[in-house]
Amino acid sequence: MNRRFVLKRIALFLVVVWAAASLNFFVPRLGTGRDPIREKLGQLAASGGLRQDGIEAMVKAYQEKFGLDKPLHVQYLNFLANTLTLDLGYSLANYPARVGVMIGNAMPWTIGLMVVSVLMAFTFGSLLGALSAWPGSPPYMRKMAVPLMTLSAIPPYLLGLIVLYILGLKLEIFPLSGGYSPGTLVDYSLDFYLDVVHHSILPALAIVLQGIGFWALGMRGMMVTTSGEDYVTLAEANGLRNRTIFLRYGLRNALLPQLTGLGLSLANVVAGQVIVEVIFAYPGIGTVLFQAIQASDYTVINGVVVILIISIGLVTMLMDFFYPLLDPRISHTRHG
Repeated sequence: MNRRFVLKRIALFLVVVWAAASLNFFVPRLGTGRDPIREKLGQLAASGGLRQDGIEAMVKAYQEKFGLDKPLHVQYLNFLANTLTLDLGYSLANYPARVGVMIGNAMPWTIGLMVVSVLMAFTFGSLLGALSAWPGSPPYMRKMAVPLMTLSAIPPYLLGLIVLYILGLKLEIFPLSGGYSPGTLVDYSLDFYLDVVHHSILPALAIVLQGIGFWALGMRGMMVTTSGEDYVTLAEANGLRNRTIFLRYGLRNALLPQLTGLGLSLANVVAGQVIVEVIFAYPGIGTVLFQAIQASDYTVINGVVVILIISIGLVTMLMDFFYPLLDPRISHTRHG
C-alpha cells in the first residue's frame, strides 16, 4: 500500500477528529444560556434536599471544580488535552459519576442491540433488494419494491410504537421496556442472557424493519445498474446458470457501495438509536445522551460525541485501506 497515502489519510483523520470535537465543544455552550450546575442545585432546593441560601456558594465551588469559572478558550484547551488522553471527566448533572464509567456501562447494551440489528437488516435488506431488481427473479419478488419503499419511509421510532402496541400491549408477547426484568440479579447466567434477549426483541425489531427497507432500496438501485453491464450480458451469452450470474456477477459487484454504508452504520452504533432507546427505556448510549441533553450535561454530551467521531473516523479510514482488497480494480497507487 502507498505509504504516502496512508500518512495523508491518518493526518486527515486527526484533522477531522479535531474539527468535529471543537464544534462539539462550542455549539452546546454558545447555543444555550443554561447553567447545568445551577439547574441541578435548584432542583434539589425545590425538592427540599438543599437550603436555598447555600446554592450560590455551591455553584461557585462546583464551577471551580469543573473549570467552568475559567475563560472559554482556557476551557477549550483543557478539553483538547483531556480528549487526547480520553479523560472525559465528571458528569455535571450526576457528579461524582465519571463520564467514562457512564458510557462504559451503557456501551455493551447499545453495541449488542445495534450490531445485531444492523447486520440482520443489512443481510436481509440487501438480499431482498437484489432479488427485487434481478430480471431472473420470481414475479412475486419483483413486486417487493413498494413494501420495501414503505418500510424505508417509516422512522424507526414510529415502527417502535407500532410493534410496542401490537406485540407488547395487545398480544403481551414481549416486555414493554427496560433491558431486563426489574429485580433480576445481574449474574451473567443463561437465564439472565435470555431475559436480556427477550427485552431487546422489540427495539431490535423496530430498527431491523426500517433498516431492511433502507438497505433494500440502495441495493435495488445498484442491482438495476449492474444487471445491464456488459459482463452480465456476456455471462448470459456463455450459458451460465441464472443463480451463478446473480451471485457471482450481479450481487458481488453491486455489494461494494453497500459495504461503505454498512461500515458507516457500524461506526454509528456507539450512539445508538436515541429515540428508540428512549421509547423502550433501554439502558443504552442513546438514553444516556438524551438525559444529558435534557440536563445540559456538557461533559456527557462531549464524551458520547467524541467517541462517535473517533469511531466514524477510524472506520472510514480503515475502509479506504481495505477497499483494494474488496475490489482489485481500486488502487491507491498513482499510475503514469
